[in-house]
Amino acid sequence: MSPSRRQLLTLGAAAVTVAACSPPGSDTPSAGASGPIPDKPSKAVTLNILDVAGNLQLTQGMIDDFVARNGAVVERVTYQKATAPELVGKIKAQQAAGRVDVDLVLTGVDGLAGGIDQQLWVPLLPDYASRLPAMKDYLAGAAAMQKLAGQYGVTVTYYPSGPLIEYLPAKVATPPRTAPDLLAYAKANPGAVQYARPSNSGPGRTLLMGLPYLLGDANPKDPINGWNKTWDYLRQLGESITLYPSTTSETMKNLANGSAKIIASTTGWDINPRVLGTVPREAAIGTLTGFHWVTDAHYAAIPKGVGTDKQAAVLALLAWMLTPEQQAKAYDKGYFYPGPAIADVPITMAPPESQQAIRDYGRPEYAGLIAKNPIEVPLGAAALVAAFDRWDREIGGSKVKK
Repeated sequence: MSPSRRQLLTLGAAAVTVAACSPPGSDTPSAGASGPIPDKPSKAVTLNILDVAGNLQLTQGMIDDFVARNGAVVERVTYQKATAPELVGKIKAQQAAGRVDVDLVLTGVDGLAGGIDQQLWVPLLPDYASRLPAMKDYLAGAAAMQKLAGQYGVTVTYYPSGPLIEYLPAKVATPPRTAPDLLAYAKANPGAVQYARPSNSGPGRTLLMGLPYLLGDANPKDPINGWNKTWDYLRQLGESITLYPSTTSETMKNLANGSAKIIASTTGWDINPRVLGTVPREAAIGTLTGFHWVTDAHYAAIPKGVGTDKQAAVLALLAWMLTPEQQAKAYDKGYFYPGPAIADVPITMAPPESQQAIRDYGRPEYAGLIAKNPIEVPLGAAALVAAFDRWDREIGGSKVKK
């Protein structure tokens, strides 16, 4: 077994307690788990949904509306949340026990990659693509993210992401404009620069994958042989970092309380915490010279061992979630800005509270930044797992806040 696989299993198993029984009303998860997926379930099912990406903030309204209007397909839904590093161990343990209690996983690139690495997911595509007709309407960036997922995940939300830096102008009067500037600032201000552990943080992961473009590394898609400048930079930066928070939320709180002066961010992590009041409204963002967007998406994946009736219900749910009317809810309050994965879903289709949040806290400069800077897809599954593993071993694993 590769070191990366051992790492993922250890991380997950250490934090998980497998449920001893299914929620009331659910069928036996392993029953009818093989064979073709029927057009619809033989009876209404209970879907147990695990979110390891914060995706429910964008999609729970879509899901709850589906249940309310399609009682013959899904009688009810239960929700669980966990961190991405916990995902693989949790699902793997359930599959080994022959009792899969999670029917649908909502995950980012990190969790999807770990599951592909461990062969956890049901292959849905291309066999069942005809049941998801809106996939043909993906935005170009979302279509590229879907290609990255291969057979296993269905893209449900999308955004250009980052990496951005975020700071309070009153605390950082002259923000860094280049990667060397950021390193110099960190050295002059120990502990002032923070990013969260990449395997559990969208901004942390995006910074990790964005640095090879900023630094002109040999091969931005090869973290093992093509990131010499990046790993050297991260080691130097780490000399001035006293701890790596385990979640992005912690970095936002630290920015607000002044214990961090500059943090890694993304469009959504810039807007949403200011909407919620976690970060002061006056917080500013910046890019570094040579900036490329590294895109991000949330995916829906079905663990192996889920019954085919439940798989049928999940496909019906996903088709619903990809309609323009439901995708408009992905604007939320800027959490994954913009959010919709399919084209022709303007902000004017979003709920009034979403429109108000973007008016009040969005940034007009984002449209120009998205239009004028190169857009890159993240690392593939194997490369991403390898990058996380190397970061944990060589850069920050011993300094991650427990």
